[in-house]
Amino acid sequence: MDASGGISLYPSHRTKTIHLVRHAQGFHNVAGEKDANEYLSFDYFDAQLTSLGWKQVANLRKHVQSCGLDKRIELVIVSPLFRTIQTAVGAFGGEGYSDGINVPPLMVSNAGDCNRPAISSLNCPPFLAVELCREHLGVHPCDKRRSIKEYRSLFPAIDFSMIEHDEDKLWRPDTRETNDEVADRGLKFLKWLWTRKEKEIAVVSHSGFLFHSLSAFGNDCRPLVKDEICKHFANCELRSFVLVDRSMVGSESSTTNFPGSLPKGLDLPSDVAAEMQPEKKGVPNEDGA
Repeated sequence: MDASGGISLYPSHRTKTIHLVRHAQGFHNVAGEKDANEYLSFDYFDAQLTSLGWKQVANLRKHVQSCGLDKRIELVIVSPLFRTIQTAVGAFGGEGYSDGINVPPLMVSNAGDCNRPAISSLNCPPFLAVELCREHLGVHPCDKRRSIKEYRSLFPAIDFSMIEHDEDKLWRPDTRETNDEVADRGLKFLKWLWTRKEKEIAVVSHSGFLFHSLSAFGNDCRPLVKDEICKHFANCELRSFVLVDRSMVGSESSTTNFPGSLPKGLDLPSDVAAEMQPEKKGVPNEDGA
């Protein structure tokens, strides 16, 4: 009998909570909305955030703090492009420096001529740059990254160690990834994400990457839930999901489950105990409390 009524149970230690964020408005978004041919212009190479984009980041930061996400997120993963890094450090970075504490900032002041103050790395989760969650690769200069050496000088506290090449070896001027290729890369990214020890992770990425990666999911859900999973992200939109390991490969044991009966005692339910003991002649079984 299925009495769940659409409700599902799954062991919590076989899940992760991931908070997916699309970057805030970039200069390429503004130009491309007016004329799609602008996406081919090197004027928008590795585009940065507009002033409106920074306002969107400020609003996201307020939300992250008001709902307590800033206290729960253990790791921030970011696509290594200017607009995603700016969004990530602005939304999830530290509040400010304290006297006598010398730590590298997440972002130096006026990084990329953005006219913004430095952003602290104090009292915030670690930041890790990962190329698997980049936007569609190729053709559009806005999706081509700078050298890692340059990024490190502007964003000193971000960990770029997972990126193999200093220069962008993935972007091609004449070949753009297909939607299926982006989706395959997205699934590879999610499988890698599962190998991380952190249980609650923020990922700051791009519209195309998020849409095509998530479109593989939700087919066994009701249409409303499918729409929540698969629709396009707005600039600076955050959506939270639970990532489930149904294969149970490499899952760690629970840190909160407790075995019970310590010290060992009687623990059979009354109905089970009654079934295991034959009735005495003339004396009915009595259920225990």
